[in-house]
Amino acid sequence: MATDSSIEAPKYGRLITILSLDGGGIRGIIPAVLLEYLESQLQALDGPEARLADYFDVISGTSTGGLITAMLSAPNSQKRPLYSAKEIVPFYLEHSPKIFPQSRGIFGSIIGSVQDATGPKYDGKYLHSLVQKLLGTTRLHETLTNVVIPAFDIKKLQPTIFSSYLAPANSALDARLADIAISTSAAPTYLPSHYFTNQDKEGKTEEFHLIDGGVAVNNPSFVAISEITKQIAQNNLSFDPNTKPLDYTRFLVISLGTGSNKTEQKYNAKLSATWGPLSWIYYNGSTPIIDVFSEASVDMVNYHNTVFFNALGSDGNHLRIDDDTLTGDLSSVDISTKSNLNNLVEVGKKLLKKPLSRINMATGLYEPIPNTTHTNEDELKRFAQILSEEKRLRKSNAKTA
Repeated sequence: MATDSSIEAPKYGRLITILSLDGGGIRGIIPAVLLEYLESQLQALDGPEARLADYFDVISGTSTGGLITAMLSAPNSQKRPLYSAKEIVPFYLEHSPKIFPQSRGIFGSIIGSVQDATGPKYDGKYLHSLVQKLLGTTRLHETLTNVVIPAFDIKKLQPTIFSSYLAPANSALDARLADIAISTSAAPTYLPSHYFTNQDKEGKTEEFHLIDGGVAVNNPSFVAISEITKQIAQNNLSFDPNTKPLDYTRFLVISLGTGSNKTEQKYNAKLSATWGPLSWIYYNGSTPIIDVFSEASVDMVNYHNTVFFNALGSDGNHLRIDDDTLTGDLSSVDISTKSNLNNLVEVGKKLLKKPLSRINMATGLYEPIPNTTHTNEDELKRFAQILSEEKRLRKSNAKTA
């Protein structure tokens, strides 16, 4: 059975569905593996043409997650998603080595060190060209489902949230997806900041001076929840008027991380107490200040989500999958050697088989949920069933409305 090519408004169903994708450079391969499995389960239920954008009211992504969001939601010439989930991993395997070219030998290391001192580690030219070619002139309002993609304005010193919900009222935010994807991926020290302008309906030009959204919101799930909450509070007709803004029992959230190296514990207070500005930017092949900001953002959002869903007795509606056991090159955002990229694919496959886990608020580490034998794979399959049923319910109710 072929799936309908659009998702009906939440007011016709029981749930409000959100897919959220963290930032993490080449580690975007890990959630891409999980997305491929989720979409395959939806296809098993609803036919081979099923796509993730057909099931989620909002897809939200930061940095590498923002790029994946654009790929899953931008329309092709047939008004269907530009990429299926199974095409994301091959995309990363093909293009990552060109986005993050690796220095070779002692001379390459010397050149790399000079570049580190005088500018971003990578010039971003290949990434920019690739994204421009991929997304063309498609604008935010043209995505096949709502998207929320954070960036950070370095001039205003505040986040810029590119939200489908905000675009109609603030037409200056209705930017080209290419500019949005480049902006949210502009990680400080790694890739250059991105500048562009956009005109609103009155012809007024607005400037954007943007860097990676991960400096503020590396896990964008709560931003997506907030955007929907505002729409409900404003009585947006897409939502059931009986739904209250803080009724989180209706929210269904799948939040996918890109992994971290927490268990490696490669930094400590005694060591960092001696660091000056350069060591915070570069230490033993890593960028501690970026690691700190991104992990802090991810954990605080995960903390808020866990507390809210638990307090409302709806833990079963919030699925967070991440891996905090990465070590060595696997935890890098840019080591794009063939072996490391292939190893990240294996990390994603193994993560599917790992026990369903939840973060321990005291330790900050993921621990298997007691009294369950479910794996992440099992839970994604369960969520696929819920998403399929929700889509069918909405379609049926919309016909009789």
